[in-house]
Amino acid sequence: MAVARRTSRDIRSESRLIVVRALLAAGETTRNELAEATGLSPATVSTVVGDLLKYGIAAETGLIGNGIGRPTTGLRFNADRGRVAGVYVEDKYLEATVFDAALGRLATVNASAETPVEEADDVIDWIVRILDTALDRAGAERGDLLGVGVLLPGGMQRPVKSAPTPGGIWLHLDRLRDRLGLPVVVDNPLKAIATAELWLGAGRRSGNIVTVSLGYGVGAGIVQDGAVVRGATDSAGEWGHSLLVFDGRLCQCGRKGCVEAYIGALGMRQTVAELDPGHPLLDGPDGYVFLHAFTDAAEAGDPVAVAALDRTAHYLGAALTDLVAVLNPEVIALTGWPDFPACRERVMPIVWGRIRADAPGSAAEDLEIELVGRHGMEGIAAIALERFMRDVGLVTTRVLPAL
Repeated sequence: MAVARRTSRDIRSESRLIVVRALLAAGETTRNELAEATGLSPATVSTVVGDLLKYGIAAETGLIGNGIGRPTTGLRFNADRGRVAGVYVEDKYLEATVFDAALGRLATVNASAETPVEEADDVIDWIVRILDTALDRAGAERGDLLGVGVLLPGGMQRPVKSAPTPGGIWLHLDRLRDRLGLPVVVDNPLKAIATAELWLGAGRRSGNIVTVSLGYGVGAGIVQDGAVVRGATDSAGEWGHSLLVFDGRLCQCGRKGCVEAYIGALGMRQTVAELDPGHPLLDGPDGYVFLHAFTDAAEAGDPVAVAALDRTAHYLGAALTDLVAVLNPEVIALTGWPDFPACRERVMPIVWGRIRADAPGSAAEDLEIELVGRHGMEGIAAIALERFMRDVGLVTTRVLPAL
């Protein structure tokens, strides 16, 4: 693939996104404050703000003065420009959330099915029904939506099935768009969580971030130089299927020794089984139910659960060290089981110890690790908003935000 040349048009587009994120972070601000926060010239900021006002992304709040010098006009992100929706889909679970244009949550509706919903028509019907219910609770209509983002676990082009995913929808995105009559983007949770961190979290102060999602499956979202990394085939971030142990445990993807086979929910269950094949935790269900029961048992002092959690923390530290060595991030944002109350005090010191001991050179010298509760819903809503900005001509870079 040839390297794309950055044009002046691309630079203007990137400047608009930088100002949009700064405006969202600031609440109320001024043109001069935006220039200071972004490092862009006052002239560039003034031009970008004019574009955002033209399309209703920004709104003026009136004169702001502190008694010194002339008052200046305040600015804010226009939350009432419209609504944006995020939808998360698994084969037995669906969740729809409606946001205002400033990514403030307005309403969430979730639904479960007793049997897998896998046929494309059934998945589309389910999405439309639950989304309409969420819109009703938010006091909104489909016509208010600037766009819809759909989250599906697995890779975008070649899904790695580490969570139950109704695969039919990948091939029928045009039909979903037609049913809704709206712009639709589809992405996976890794990219969405990274986007949420870029727009709403560590991305406000750092340009090189890795967001790590730890749950039933495992993966990473990568932000480098202020942009989400997608890779040549949009599959960047499948860190959970990189090698941790040569010829190790069998992973759900079919390979042996993957990171996920040691720090995902099934991997943690296997660690318990290796320590005590007859442990009561193994009699219960797997997935998130097991994760909560396991970490609660560790917090209660169960010796097998404590030993298994400690071992898992060492696995996590070793796997994160590889990310540090390869990507040299400023921030690693962890979401998932490390943020469970039972894990915060026990797991993180072990993880830090492994990283400090094993990271090459000064790669971890200024590294920050954060536990974040941010959900991919905010991220997919931000991606849908970015796609809206592309559709109206404010964002013109050649890399599409999701499908």
